[in-house]
Amino acid sequence: MSISRRDVVQLFSVAGLLGTVGQRAWAQAQLESVKIVTGFPPGGTSDAICRRVGEKIAPTSYAKTAFVENKTGAGGQIAVQFVRNATPDGATMLQTPMSMLGIYPHIYKKLPYDPVADLAPVSLGCTFDFGFAVGPMVPASVKSVPDFLAWCKANPMMANFGSPAAGSTPHFIGSLMGKFADIDLKHVAFRGTQPAILDMIGGQIAAVSGPIGEFTQHVAAGKCRLLGASGSKRSPFAPNTPTLIEQGLKGFAYDEWFGFYVPAKTPVDVITRLNAAVRVALAAPETVNGLAMMGLEAQSSSPAELAARLKSDTEKWGPLVKTVGFSADA
Repeated sequence: MSISRRDVVQLFSVAGLLGTVGQRAWAQAQLESVKIVTGFPPGGTSDAICRRVGEKIAPTSYAKTAFVENKTGAGGQIAVQFVRNATPDGATMLQTPMSMLGIYPHIYKKLPYDPVADLAPVSLGCTFDFGFAVGPMVPASVKSVPDFLAWCKANPMMANFGSPAAGSTPHFIGSLMGKFADIDLKHVAFRGTQPAILDMIGGQIAAVSGPIGEFTQHVAAGKCRLLGASGSKRSPFAPNTPTLIEQGLKGFAYDEWFGFYVPAKTPVDVITRLNAAVRVALAAPETVNGLAMMGLEAQSSSPAELAARLKSDTEKWGPLVKTVGFSADA
């Protein structure tokens, strides 16, 4: 994916941002390192954006080095808790999908963290759509999402799909598809999308719902078939794959984002410096093109914009969770 005029303009505007931060702020001591924490395993989209951003943050005026720490488990909650309890000095940053912050409050009676009170937003990281794919368990005659749902009705013992975590957006997309077709489409939770895909192409599960970029290499290798995309319009990363709406699933338009956060008591001036460093990292051509290879559109924001986006998505997903009827406490 090549750099567009918009990307060039963004890069220069972010460079201008650094110039306005002020000499005093940038004269503060440069950190030896910054740790970027993700709740998902290496090889997936969450890990990829962490590493791409880390490469461009280090070395900068913010930190000499950056490294990624994968704290998997509990559907991403372990990573959130780890950062919540970290020293609020700007040396530890969380990168997480919206699900852990905007959907989990609707499915857990008691979360071990408060998404708003325990974390401070830094910047949006990227946006992306989801894909729904099937593997060798599903006959080659199944070429669309309606075909798959019909096959599930005829083969209820094999009607299942995997997702990167229970309570994640891909989980609810698959479950809402089952509700739409009035079938019992069983959900299987994994620790990340790649482990789910490996089980799918190995014939252990029928399908996987996950970030669209996670499927690219496997589709190209002929190991699985991408049946549908979740965006309101076709993904530029899978232009030949029809959206769920195109296939008759009215209202099925869902996307998501990854965002960067720090512990809640991190000083505002530190967050300001970190926001500027993250925005520069996200605007770098290598980052934009590298994330595009994973089906991710690099996109930054101010802390306030990220806070507003989380609030909107939290309100949106409440009714959808009720429709599915899923509770992590059940």
